[in-house]
Amino acid sequence: MKINGTAYRTIWLAADGWGVEIIDQTRLPHEFVTVTLRSLEDAARAIKDMWVRGAPLIGATAAYGMALAARADASDVALRSAYAVLHATRPTAINLKWALDGMMAALLPVPVPERVGAAYARAAAIADEDVAINSAIGDHGLRLIERIWAERKAKGAERINVLTHCNAGWLATVDWGTAIAPIYKAFDAGLPIHVWVDETRPRNQGASLTARELNWHGVPHTVISDNTGGHLMQHGMVDLVIVGTDRTTRNGDVCNKIGTYLKALAAKDNGVPFAVALPSPTIDWTVADGLAEIPIEQRDPAEVTHIAGKAGNGAPATVQLTPDGSPAANYAFDVTPARLVTFLITERGSCPASRDGLAALFPEKAREYR
Repeated sequence: MKINGTAYRTIWLAADGWGVEIIDQTRLPHEFVTVTLRSLEDAARAIKDMWVRGAPLIGATAAYGMALAARADASDVALRSAYAVLHATRPTAINLKWALDGMMAALLPVPVPERVGAAYARAAAIADEDVAINSAIGDHGLRLIERIWAERKAKGAERINVLTHCNAGWLATVDWGTAIAPIYKAFDAGLPIHVWVDETRPRNQGASLTARELNWHGVPHTVISDNTGGHLMQHGMVDLVIVGTDRTTRNGDVCNKIGTYLKALAAKDNGVPFAVALPSPTIDWTVADGLAEIPIEQRDPAEVTHIAGKAGNGAPATVQLTPDGSPAANYAFDVTPARLVTFLITERGSCPASRDGLAALFPEKAREYR
């Protein structure tokens, strides 16, 4: 995607050929700052402290983290230690483990002197694969939006309204995004699309990241408080809800940013299609019951009690929202049962949110985990 006319991915090699450049997303939307990762510890911190976030980008960053680790020490013991460090950074998003497992499978059979080159090559392949997957998700999602727009246009509508939650755009991936990829494709195709952007408390990924990238791309959008979506659906102001996911079970349960479940309930009650865009590495074929089996990350309560923004003088500022002494809980994700999901959008097409639906698109995986 482009920022002020310059094409960017969210992660790329530095000019020296081995450092890893990322966008520090904690500085958005008011500052655009890039950071160079030069060690395993840098990569782990970038993931844990959410300089990078979004399941696909976490996976790509972890892959490059393994490459940085191999550059320091490519022995079996060191690689397994690096795996453990990176795996511990974020417990919910399955792409992290998927990328780390792929790196180990690519590196351990290779002679130690050749592992650094192999590590960088495999990390680059993971990043390129993510771009191709997300572009394909965008193409399949575009057909869905075109179908809904044709129905709305026939009834006299002037635009199609899509509501999204959290950030599942290109800032959450290497490029294109998952849930936002169909929106970009629709906008670029000339469809009159408008996006309702949930602020997504407590970290405000919608207000600070989704709104930022839609603004950069010129897509019409409106930021709303998280509690507004149900009202909009009741009054016919939402034609489609589309979100991303950090982990999806083989039965179609979806784990995504906290608040997604409430949007799905509102959509179900008002007859609004609820779609989930997911790259196949986000499917956890080992898990059947999302509520029982997916670990839910609990983050620092300060993310709830404090908020970062821009002060009146333009300087970055953090302020406290809650009274001194009031405790806070910070559950980062929730699980939306498959029964509330209208369809899943993958790089291989759309399907019902069910074991059979996913099996039809990914029969090789379904056979493996029968």
